[in-house]
Amino acid sequence: MPDRDEPGTIGRRVQQLRVERGLTQRQLAEPAYTPAYISTLESGRVRPSDEALRHLAERLGVAFEELTTGRPAHLVTGLRLRLTEAQRTLAVGEAEAAAGQYAALLGEAQTHGIVEVQAAALLGLGECGLDTGELDAGRAYFERAEQVLADAPLPARVPALRGRAVSHYLAGELRYAVYLLESTLDELNRGGLHDPDALLLLYASVIGPYMDMGAHARAAQAAEFALALAPQSGDPALVARMHRSVARTLLAEGRLAEADVSLAKAAELYRQLQIRTELANCHWMRGYVYAQNGELERAESEMREALTMLSAKRTSLYSSQVAVELADVLRRRGKSEEAAELLRQVLSEFSPERGALHSAAAHRLLGIIAEDARDTEAAEEHYVRALSLLERAGAAGDLADLCRLLGDLLRRTGRVEAALDAYRTGLGHRTAPGTTTLGPAPAQPPL
Repeated sequence: MPDRDEPGTIGRRVQQLRVERGLTQRQLAEPAYTPAYISTLESGRVRPSDEALRHLAERLGVAFEELTTGRPAHLVTGLRLRLTEAQRTLAVGEAEAAAGQYAALLGEAQTHGIVEVQAAALLGLGECGLDTGELDAGRAYFERAEQVLADAPLPARVPALRGRAVSHYLAGELRYAVYLLESTLDELNRGGLHDPDALLLLYASVIGPYMDMGAHARAAQAAEFALALAPQSGDPALVARMHRSVARTLLAEGRLAEADVSLAKAAELYRQLQIRTELANCHWMRGYVYAQNGELERAESEMREALTMLSAKRTSLYSSQVAVELADVLRRRGKSEEAAELLRQVLSEFSPERGALHSAAAHRLLGIIAEDARDTEAAEEHYVRALSLLERAGAAGDLADLCRLLGDLLRRTGRVEAALDAYRTGLGHRTAPGTTTLGPAPAQPPL
């Protein structure tokens, strides 16, 4: 962003202000300059020095910044303060109110050509879209932020790129989300652009898609890099997000105590920062830890707390994930009817194009509940629907497990050949996790 407008624009502004105040060129010039200099400046034929502009600003009764840029005094400072307010509104879970604040900021920033505020407002609107489940709208805002920042260095564009990748991930487009994140990591690391915050944001964001694709080795490596980068980051919210992501890899490796420690660190940071949605996610994941450890009552309590916090704020995609996992805990506690009702609510909120992974998880669990009730026809129908959704998303890790469930069901009902086909499909997804969908790993950071 230039520090000031072009000489011609400044000259026209000086002339307009001088005429409005009823001053002659001589009156404006004295005592430091000549009327001829003012005439040359007003015609745009000279680039005035800061000293000359400060003299003119004082004589015209305007701030230096307003004279040189056309912006009212302290405009940028005021907009930055309002950006902080909008970020706080979003942090406490009021996504719709935050979207209104960001939209107003965007309009003013566009009017005055303030690129940094435009980009921040677009990023905020994109995050609001992710929170409310409006993924297409969110993605469009992230794309616009990338366009606004087209001339900025890559680290400055990383939040917009990451936002776009997350919108694809939440829509079930795992391969493309990983492609965006990995290619950006590769460009940063190969180009020697060692920006800890940018790298930490990308590594924390790629763990989820890796896990869902069954690429556990890559997820573990991303977690290792993220932990190494964390001490270099000056952003506590980013460090908290990293701890929450790393906990997923620890859970997958059965390291429940370490996962719980990571989540406790994340939760404490989120409490200090008063970021309600992310704190809800910590309750959710701690519930998952307890469920893995067989502590079902504690798991149910944590997940209900998370669901209450998220549902109250219209974070539909996140609340649906929690609802599915809470339903699993309820089923294991003998509350299958309540679990099934919760899952039907989840399915009513989504189409095949939106929330594919959540819908698949709901169908999978409804299939298990149907099997428990000895309704094999309904169970098979739910498994097949889940299979279709997961195949479209490329979620290899979940596909392998689902094929096992379907194969077991088919075998029990006497359809041995169909069962073998399901098992073979599952084994195909279980072999060499991630290698069928991922290219070479991105270059490593210079840690």
